[in-house]
Amino acid sequence: MFRKPVLSTIPNGSSFQGQSIGRLPSLDSKEPTQEEKVVLKKKVTFLRGVSIIIGTIIGAGIFISPKGILKNTGSVGMSLILWTVCGILSLFGALCYAELGTCIKKSGGHYAYILEAFGPLPAFVRVWVELLIIRPAATAVISLAFGRYILEPFFIQCEIPDLAIKLITAVGITVVMVLNSMSVSWSARIQIFLTFCKLVAILIIIVPGVMQLIKGETQHFKDAFAGNDASVMGLPLAFYSGMYAYSGW
Repeated sequence: MFRKPVLSTIPNGSSFQGQSIGRLPSLDSKEPTQEEKVVLKKKVTFLRGVSIIIGTIIGAGIFISPKGILKNTGSVGMSLILWTVCGILSLFGALCYAELGTCIKKSGGHYAYILEAFGPLPAFVRVWVELLIIRPAATAVISLAFGRYILEPFFIQCEIPDLAIKLITAVGITVVMVLNSMSVSWSARIQIFLTFCKLVAILIIIVPGVMQLIKGETQHFKDAFAGNDASVMGLPLAFYSGMYAYSGW
């Protein structure tokens, strides 16, 4: 005896069968798993990650701060003392962040730490200050240093025009923005190249200096505090320059 299939009804009086709207979910349907979710591709390799960290630690400060420190301290000896003090303070700060990183195992940096310690409002304010003030100001300083160093070989006999420095600065910021927007891989490759250039530049400064010390060229350390005409107003500026050079911690 043939039996007709029973039609189920839904509250509005309509019926459904087979593929009709309102059918019960099939047993074969699967809930979306974590593997099926949209995630970013892992394009930052170990070498690229190391170059990003080194690039964060070694910034433009080490190249532009020595002049300001020596100018505002007035002597070699006082500048070395200031470098040492700034280094010790930066070491304390780095150790504090290392302790925070082991205690608060969350991503977010300053935001995560302030959120845990002081609550959401200070953390929210800190993020927006970072976005609107701190990062743009730091980017401007680094880019201006980049523009000045790029143009320095072409203006050896005269002063570099400010307009030219600002033009190169604007071009550099635009190029970096476009590259970071288009491709993570290309940004990482450029980061590796720039990190290599910075390390080579630092070695060019350090190695000849160490070789001169080995040869006994220490006349600059004799009477290191002679001619110390540093003013009280100049020491805070020198201290700020030193802390900026150590800001990579």
